Amino acid sequence: MSASTTALVIIDVQESFRQMPFWSETDVPAFQDALLRLEAGCRAQGVPVVHIFHVGQAGAFRQESGFVKPLPWLTGAPDVRFDKHTHNAFTDTGLDLWLRRKGVNKLLITGIRTEQCCETTTRVGSDLGYAVDFVTEATLTFPMTHAGSGRTYSTQEIKAHTELVLQDRFARLVDVDTCLAGLAA
Repeated sequence: MSASTTALVIIDVQESFRQMPFWSETDVPAFQDALLRLEAGCRAQGVPVVHIFHVGQAGAFRQESGFVKPLPWLTGAPDVRFDKHTHNAFTDTGLDLWLRRKGVNKLLITGIRTEQCCETTTRVGSDLGYAVDFVTEATLTFPMTHAGSGRTYSTQEIKAHTELVLQDRFARLVDVDTCLAGLAA
């Protein structure tokens, strides 16, 4: 992996989520640490940092809400920011064109929610021909309850399922240390 052809994509690490009833601080410290270590390492190697924010039609995801902004601890300015209106970061943003103009062919996917916007962006990115590293420890999600069975799935179960369906189909699963070692090589 070459730093000059790689981009760090940080998806939906935005204040909007803290306004949601499912928000939990439980996994935030580990997520924050992993993401900030990865971001610092990428910046040190000259890897462009892309921020993606979800803009919706209602509530805390509406642009007018004032919550479509980075979480307070994500203080570094991105090389570029795109606002999306779909689950993936490509469909309506111009991200693909920006990456191609920069010569990027490898994506490091991070952000909020592991199984939703991060996974969907990974799948679309892979379909568009990008090599994708999915950095699960630098993603965050929340417990979910299955509507039919009533069973609540833990964040660990959701992340494990996401890894299962992405591994060797759409992405390579890596941790922060593996990403940073690959950039330095």
